[in-house]
Amino acid sequence: MVEGTALAAVTYRAPPSADAFPFSVASIASLREIALDRPVTVLVGENGTGKSTFLEALAIAVSLPVVGAAPLARDPTLAAQRSLASCFRLAWRRRTRRGFFLRAEDFFGFQQALAAARAEHEAEIARVDREMADASNYARTLAKGPHRASIGAMDVRYGKDPDAASHGEAFLRLFGSRLVPEGLYLLDEPEAALSPQSQLGFLAMIKDAVDAGSQFVIATHAPILMAVPGAALYSFDGGEVAPISFEQIDSVRLVRDFLNAPERYLRHVWPSESGQE
Repeated sequence: MVEGTALAAVTYRAPPSADAFPFSVASIASLREIALDRPVTVLVGENGTGKSTFLEALAIAVSLPVVGAAPLARDPTLAAQRSLASCFRLAWRRRTRRGFFLRAEDFFGFQQALAAARAEHEAEIARVDREMADASNYARTLAKGPHRASIGAMDVRYGKDPDAASHGEAFLRLFGSRLVPEGLYLLDEPEAALSPQSQLGFLAMIKDAVDAGSQFVIATHAPILMAVPGAALYSFDGGEVAPISFEQIDSVRLVRDFLNAPERYLRHVWPSESGQE
């Protein structure tokens, strides 16, 4: 196991004019420093509390490649996050550019782009067969070679029939194919494509990567992913970024209480037609 983490801490200093998004987000406005001294750091909080905004700005500051979307430096939807990233100061133990930034919505876009690329190569192979019908087999093979090679590379990395795989299977295959030792991985709500069983498999992949010296910062709503042994947990709720224990996380307590007695909650949100509880 490779000891230590790559990124040790993020320090934030607000700009002189900080009354617009994202500086106006309460958790961002209160931020001073987040220690990232553990292999896995998990960011929790309700929607709109700033955890995804922070993670996007961190990915920009680190200059990580993004999976399935435009480069962060050019993405027109991230102009505000680029302004926030310019206010970050990063403390490194081991500088790395290995790794990637992955958002749940980018994964689904990547799947569509992969299917489109495959269809394009298959169409080119069919075109060669039509237009070079009178040519030799050798000439047709040469003309189709680059397209077959591209399809073969996609088959090896993502499977021969990605459409037949579930979103969870495709996500785990994509994630596993991109992992390298001693990488830094920033993940925004990766559970979106994963069933509870797949989330456990995902945790096993993270454990193997951590043993190879990798580091993860994950924003999530999934209690299973929040339960990573030894992870640092930060809450963005309540208008500040603060350490929190697993047992204190609202979503953990809510899911546990709901599973223990679902009727206590359902009678308020799904009352019976008779009106009786």
